[in-house]
Amino acid sequence: MTHETKKKATGYDKYVNWKLLIIPVILFFLILVLPTPNGMVEVGIQYKVGPEAVHSFLAEELFHKQVSDLEQWQVATVEMMEHNMRMGAMTKDRLLNRNLKWANKYDIKVGSTNFKRAKDFVKQDVEADRFETLMKKSFELRMDGLHYDALSDSQKKKADVGAWQIKVAIAMAVFVVFCFMTECMPLPGVAFMIGLILVFCKVVPKDTVTQLYWSDAAWFIMGSLMFAAAFVKTGVDKRMCMAMFKRLATPNVKLITFIFFIIIAPLAAFISDHALAAMFLPIGMLLYQNSLTDEIPDDKELAKLLMITIAMACNIGGPGAPSGGARNVIMIAYLNDMFGMDIGYFQWVTYCFPFILVMIPITWFVVNMRFRPKIKTLAPAMKHLESEINKMGKWNKHQIWAVIIFVIMVFGWFTEKAFYQLGIYPVRLGIGTIAVAGAIAYLLAGVVNWRDYQEKVDWGVVWLYAGAIIFGSVLDKTGAAFWLARSAIDGLAPLGMNSGLPLMLTSNGLTAILTNLMADGPAAAAVGPITLNMAALVHPGTTFLPFMAMGTAIASSFAYCLIIGTPPNAIVYASGYLEPKDYLRAGLPMWILANIALIALTAIYWSMRGFNGLPSF
Repeated sequence: MTHETKKKATGYDKYVNWKLLIIPVILFFLILVLPTPNGMVEVGIQYKVGPEAVHSFLAEELFHKQVSDLEQWQVATVEMMEHNMRMGAMTKDRLLNRNLKWANKYDIKVGSTNFKRAKDFVKQDVEADRFETLMKKSFELRMDGLHYDALSDSQKKKADVGAWQIKVAIAMAVFVVFCFMTECMPLPGVAFMIGLILVFCKVVPKDTVTQLYWSDAAWFIMGSLMFAAAFVKTGVDKRMCMAMFKRLATPNVKLITFIFFIIIAPLAAFISDHALAAMFLPIGMLLYQNSLTDEIPDDKELAKLLMITIAMACNIGGPGAPSGGARNVIMIAYLNDMFGMDIGYFQWVTYCFPFILVMIPITWFVVNMRFRPKIKTLAPAMKHLESEINKMGKWNKHQIWAVIIFVIMVFGWFTEKAFYQLGIYPVRLGIGTIAVAGAIAYLLAGVVNWRDYQEKVDWGVVWLYAGAIIFGSVLDKTGAAFWLARSAIDGLAPLGMNSGLPLMLTSNGLTAILTNLMADGPAAAAVGPITLNMAALVHPGTTFLPFMAMGTAIASSFAYCLIIGTPPNAIVYASGYLEPKDYLRAGLPMWILANIALIALTAIYWSMRGFNGLPSF
């Protein structure tokens, strides 16, 4: 007998709890009316006035003109140098290695002719030593050379706007995190509150904020939930489940969760964690729904255990290889741009994959300790699935089409970036576009109709994650994340946490906090330049630099505690079995143990092995 359970997310039927909601509302307005800290003003100057000041400095030094008098290729030269400086790429060779796609990616408006002319000028007319001197002076000007009292009136207005936007972002962070942790209002409503706050507080224009809700990541969440619905309707999820577990002599719950970890976590180092979560979500739901009996018609702890297992297995796998997430590539690029140190793909795997091997048993133990289901064996579920598959008979055309389309989608997720870089694809598709294309392909093939998507996709989760992406983006682009990172490190310096392993522990912990509030890439990007520069000051030319880069990348995967931390967290929330506090139940001890495991890995394995012949710190 199959027991159907509610699939809508916990809390969607609740109304606003004003006794709780009034707390974050008061905190939000209190932060806005408090005096602006000097640190916020300084970061506001760096983000709003700094680029303009650097442009003016470079225009004068290189062309003896004001920016308004420059030709288009000269403007491109100045903008390219300024953006390289912001990325920590201070050498002439790094700029000469850039291509037009790079310029377009970072919104530098330049055509191919002017781009070539700009590079030729740098190559022929700017000596390497002079280039580096100009970049260092530009960096010092942006970070320390601009003081509020010395700014013009127009510059002061920009700095004030920058400081205000940082304050709004911090106030919004307090509001959003409180709401997500307490569920004092429906979570998709919180996602829309993010947009409203940004418009009402003049951080983002009304026309822009609506566009922000439809990013590639939001499309991926939507498309992945749609293809999961197609798998469930056709019964492909049942066939996949049986293929994975039918050979188990004793399919008990602990063994099956361990199998999830040993399959998903290593794959997440090489395959998108988004895709893995979407693939295994229907399998986890199926195992739960078919495990219920007349004696135990409901076991919420089992449902939560299976869902959390899928999410956490995806989360711990990302650091294993550079392909496991943007954070890894960002830190590799920072290390190369700022200090000329290279970490190869295979080299990264040999240093960082052991972290996954350590975390698999730790995470498996934590989730099984935190969630105690009444049902101990899934043998009845496997027998029921076997009988269901026998009733299906041979593979039918809808199941075959479901698998073919899915395989094409996975191939697209693997190759879309590489094929674009090779020129095979004329445009960058993005994993979200491919996911939605797959969902439409299911419609065209007759595998599903729109009613299936309407009823089986949790559209609230789509909006929830769309809002979370905007939230993280605002923390990044306003400088709020940078301000938080710098303030924390400055505050811990007097405690002796500004060198050696204590500095690395501080950096890792700070990154691990930020990554629960924003995407892993921006979290690493915000903390990386600060900690790498500090590492270069206290331990120059040592193994500390590459260890700091890898540590920051790994720590930015510790988004275990909030629904909005990672796409896998949001995807499994769509099952309807989880509450926000369930992420904290497993995520908080995991967060602590992961930080301990990372610092132990650094102190023991990395330190014993060394790095490319560099002296130890």
